[in-house]
Amino acid sequence: MSTPALTHWLLYCRPGFEQDCAQEALRQAKQQRPIIGAEQPAIIANSGYVHITLNEQTPQFKELVFARQLIRLEYIIAELSERDRLTPLLTAVAALPHSFGALWLEVPDTNEGKTLSAFTRRFQPLLETALREQGKLQDGAENTVRPELVEGSARTEKTPAYKLNHLPRLHIFFPDKSQAFIGTSDPYNSSASVMGIHRQNMPAEAPSRSTLKLAEAIEVFMDKGEQSRLLRSGMTAVDLGAAPGGWTWQMVKRGIRVAAVDNGPMKGVLAKHALVEHLKQDGFKFAPRKAVDWLICDMVEKPAKVAELISAWFIAGWCKHAIFNLKLPMKQRLGAVDSALGGIRKRLDEEGINYKISAKQLYHDREEVTVFLTRAKH
Repeated sequence: MSTPALTHWLLYCRPGFEQDCAQEALRQAKQQRPIIGAEQPAIIANSGYVHITLNEQTPQFKELVFARQLIRLEYIIAELSERDRLTPLLTAVAALPHSFGALWLEVPDTNEGKTLSAFTRRFQPLLETALREQGKLQDGAENTVRPELVEGSARTEKTPAYKLNHLPRLHIFFPDKSQAFIGTSDPYNSSASVMGIHRQNMPAEAPSRSTLKLAEAIEVFMDKGEQSRLLRSGMTAVDLGAAPGGWTWQMVKRGIRVAAVDNGPMKGVLAKHALVEHLKQDGFKFAPRKAVDWLICDMVEKPAKVAELISAWFIAGWCKHAIFNLKLPMKQRLGAVDSALGGIRKRLDEEGINYKISAKQLYHDREEVTVFLTRAKH
């Protein structure tokens, strides 16, 4: 029997969650087939990335909760000279079999990584120009192109935008100025954002920064068509644990009427907004007078208790869609997520409810995971 070929993968994650990220990815790989001859994952605490080795399995990015990005790792350059970083990078990329639709230079999402951002901004145009001359980077490719966007993407007569968006991306990740990890990502099995970060601008009118979590969740879990279809003006929503109104604000700005449930006060423009009904009640005891389109929930409570609440709403038929947060414990975080999501699946399966569920630790999340649950058509 021949030895399986080993594949190397680079995953980005929130600093401090490296163990959870690696553990989850390895578990998923084992579900595809046993891991034979693979090395132990390379984990550096609080680094914001992990390096795992598999025997030919391909992780499924959308099913990974803690991974921000998934990159097939091709080369590691352990010693980059300050005098000439360009030549060894070009040599390594020249050996790769394809050309690329985008070049992303990336750094860890850490304080140390931020000090490298000025370097990557200066280096990006030099490397792009050299790779185009080499024929490895297609004309019109830009480091900010999002694969699912065709309208407004860079276009040339030589390479239409839709073809660029189907090509693999080239990633060069700098843990520091002396090292480079060179890899590729499949636009259909990775994040569409540089560094796997869907950055959001803080709206001036929003009453709290928690609004960024829901804004990011909408971008991550729904494409533009789904957003237009599922978040329409005139719809209704309930926000459990609403105060001071960060999540309610995201619904209201889309013309959705919200019952904001919280004993605390709503602030700013939401205090007397025509689309907001503030109900001073306990979110765990509240029951709507009639069914709504959306349930949103960002309450500080154990994941199991929140999961039970969300399940009860779907089983009662009180909502069609939900976005909610699961606050994670200090230890056994992956186990807590598994238990909460597994509890929801078990209860909905028992009731014969068709649904789709997705979960991610978002960039704007901290010690929590955001979940999207929606009723699916038969």
